[in-house]
Amino acid sequence: MTELTKVLHHRIAQNGPMSLAEFMETCLLHPAHGYYTQQDVFGASGDFVTAPETSQMFGELLGLCLAQSWQDQGCPAPFVLLELGPGRGTLMADILRATSRIDGFHQAMRLHLFEASKKLIDQQRKSLIGFDPVWLDNLADLPNLPLFCVANEFFDALPLHQYQRKGEGWHERQIGLTDGQLSIGLNKNPSVTPQLKARIEDTAEGDIVEINPQTRAIAAQIGNHIEAYKGVAIIIDYGNWRSLGDTIQAVKNHQFVDILKAPGEVDLTAHVDFEAIVNAAACAASRLTPQGVLLERLGITPRAQTLAKNLSGPALEHHIAAHRRLTHPDEMGTVFKALALFPKASSPPPGFQT
Repeated sequence: MTELTKVLHHRIAQNGPMSLAEFMETCLLHPAHGYYTQQDVFGASGDFVTAPETSQMFGELLGLCLAQSWQDQGCPAPFVLLELGPGRGTLMADILRATSRIDGFHQAMRLHLFEASKKLIDQQRKSLIGFDPVWLDNLADLPNLPLFCVANEFFDALPLHQYQRKGEGWHERQIGLTDGQLSIGLNKNPSVTPQLKARIEDTAEGDIVEINPQTRAIAAQIGNHIEAYKGVAIIIDYGNWRSLGDTIQAVKNHQFVDILKAPGEVDLTAHVDFEAIVNAAACAASRLTPQGVLLERLGITPRAQTLAKNLSGPALEHHIAAHRRLTHPDEMGTVFKALALFPKASSPPPGFQT
């Protein structure tokens, strides 16, 4: 039994069953035993590999996409360059390197990072030596400036609630104790929210719908800011247009495991409801675009060919495999989707369509 399992047992014994949102937040961010607060989780030596950890090309192309959007909107100065959930800082380091030759971009930017883990902030500080980021724990503290934002595999880790349909109503799924073990059950009292009422039309008995209040709140803040002050947000994550089904998953050592096994020692994520993001944002939104399609539109194949000229042997093999992993439909190319938010009076960024 992990130390965090003991914490969860005690909390449930004292207060009764907890929502999946409380369970996820505790497992990921508990100050002493949370997943993101006690170990290095990224890369081959961690539990999963993100796109920025796969190849520098990912961050380079997104950086140039943001820079082109900045130019298309008249090169506003100053502006905020923001990443939500920067991990080890790999993506932002690649973005900054790729944009270093864009005239005026670095001089005008004010680098901000939205991060909840002090351990990850320490890693980001090392990755971004030479820059002076401002770390935020509340997006309400963003300066009133144009905002150019990137969020890669950020929304999938935000805690969510699950509701299961029973007849014409919904009951929240909760984490409780059965025979001294963590278990999932249903709240006996029905839940009533406008979002659930609207889902009666496209669901059936026993279906599960996920609602993520933090996703909606953050999307609203980012979208409102962009509509008010201009800018762009590029969101890349795995998920679908509309939530349906139980999508919470746990990963340990690159393998899927039971979400109730070893709390605090496994990664917990869920599919992103992109429709909820678009509905919450007050600005315009692009079409939902597969990651592989976006990267090809941004020129990943020519970039890969250029980099390959200086590689040979295992390094070349790794480079080719990385290109395939980022773009191929059987790997990250289709599972991961991309969405852009931008002002209603502007055009979508390169690689996106409306």
